[in-house]
Amino acid sequence: MRCLAAQIPCKDAAQTAHYRAFVNLQTAKPWPCLRRREPTHRAHEGSRRTIRAQSILQNIMKKLGSDTRDSSRPMEAATEPLQTLSFSDNAPSWEELADIVRAQHAELGVDFWADPNEGPTHPLALERTFGSSQPVRVKLYRDHAAWCPYCHKVWLQLEEKRIPYVVQKINMRAYGDKPPEFLAKVPSGLLPVIELDGRVVTESAVIMALLEREFPDHNPLLPPEGTPARQRAEGLMRLERRLFSDWLGWLCSGGGHARARAQFEASLDLLAQELEREGGPYFLGPSLSLVDVTFAPMLERMAASLAYYKGLALRGQGRWPAIDRWFAAMESRPTYLATRSDYYTHAHDLPPQLGGCAQHPEGAALAAAIDGQDGTSWRLPLPPLGAACAPEPYSPGEEPPRDRLEAAARLVGNHEAVVRFALRGPGRPGPRPVLAPLSDPSAQPALEHWRQADAALRHVAHALLAGVEAKQASQQALQTFASTPSTPSSQEALSGEAVVAAARYLRDRVGVPRDMRFPAARQLRAHLNWLIDSITARGGSSQ
Repeated sequence: MRCLAAQIPCKDAAQTAHYRAFVNLQTAKPWPCLRRREPTHRAHEGSRRTIRAQSILQNIMKKLGSDTRDSSRPMEAATEPLQTLSFSDNAPSWEELADIVRAQHAELGVDFWADPNEGPTHPLALERTFGSSQPVRVKLYRDHAAWCPYCHKVWLQLEEKRIPYVVQKINMRAYGDKPPEFLAKVPSGLLPVIELDGRVVTESAVIMALLEREFPDHNPLLPPEGTPARQRAEGLMRLERRLFSDWLGWLCSGGGHARARAQFEASLDLLAQELEREGGPYFLGPSLSLVDVTFAPMLERMAASLAYYKGLALRGQGRWPAIDRWFAAMESRPTYLATRSDYYTHAHDLPPQLGGCAQHPEGAALAAAIDGQDGTSWRLPLPPLGAACAPEPYSPGEEPPRDRLEAAARLVGNHEAVVRFALRGPGRPGPRPVLAPLSDPSAQPALEHWRQADAALRHVAHALLAGVEAKQASQQALQTFASTPSTPSSQEALSGEAVVAAARYLRDRVGVPRDMRFPAARQLRAHLNWLIDSITARGGSSQ
């Protein structure tokens, strides 16, 4: 299920206007079915599969406490209705906020508004030349939301090898139509696809092998053919398929929990042994190889989904230290860190692709934390973030001022699109249904509430930049009122009712890495909850 709205870079000419949403914002698209090599994959496009997936997703929404008519609040715990307060329209203007962003860029030595095509790996980049002036030979077709693990492999390989390439992002059928010109080239519609010198190539394994052969001078990622190291690499690739099979066998099954868990853990034990054979931290020793690139998207998704649905903490608990070291090594690489998603994203984009994921009671506590329903993980002050922190280990840790700035820069830099997108929350559902409960690309935003949503999101951006405590001690503090008082026009109180729905809608659709890195996303989610709690008399100083 896709519970985040996808954001497609605005520069993508193939994207239609009704998909544009947050940050560079568009509606997110999920990855192709993970079971692409199984016969059931084709049925994913058929009506019987569609009906089944819709039924599954309706059940998921009920589990999450959501009214199926209102997909803007699937992560909100069921509570008694709270009083919605009015609030002050005294936040800095977007122009003033942009000045603060620029000042903090200079202060912290970062620039979140820099050209994404230049510099480190960036999910919004559409043309990567790595400083080369030669004609670009490779065109990569990948999914909009950066959720497809097969696309992830090829993307990561291109970045590690620094092969110049351009990107075209393509819809998934579950969330939109594929362009006719793409289907003319690839009738199956499957991703990823590359064009190499104009020749269309499909299937990630075929693409990756081709890139190694065609670009041998670009950081070779495989040992020479015929060597023991190459044989070992090929054996590890087979182990990845075994682990993949054991993962899906457990994740998608509601029965035989203990047996399936034991089988998967046995494969993990073997994987850890293989990581230790060459001294690590990577599979072939101290240097990254194509084996690591192949494993990375799958291990990332295994860690997220099994924590959420089965309660297995795959990393960060010390049971598989070699796997912990491997994750830390991968997360030290800018190429991987910029393409890495988070547990929340993965936990909710898997069910429609797999025909459902089976929730076990052992996963309930971690699922609540991942969804921000534990009372702490999505609320200020945020809990620490590190290599051994639950619910989601993250070895680079956090830099709160930088993380808040990243979130604020994304919000301020595209504020008009964000406000419009958030107003889908109090708006009307679209006429064209899609499978994911939180995806409604044809929804009609409630534009009559623009002023309220605009003012509220300026308060959120200001809180991100100044810090809540400093903001609330300033003349531009968010003030709330039980009834509309007589105030100067600059401090005119606005109704908070539509704002709560808009903030929840936006909060539940912040995508990683599509919109920002995981540390920034948790800051934005938490600051949106600060706004919601303030306006519903849970956290604000009401008057």
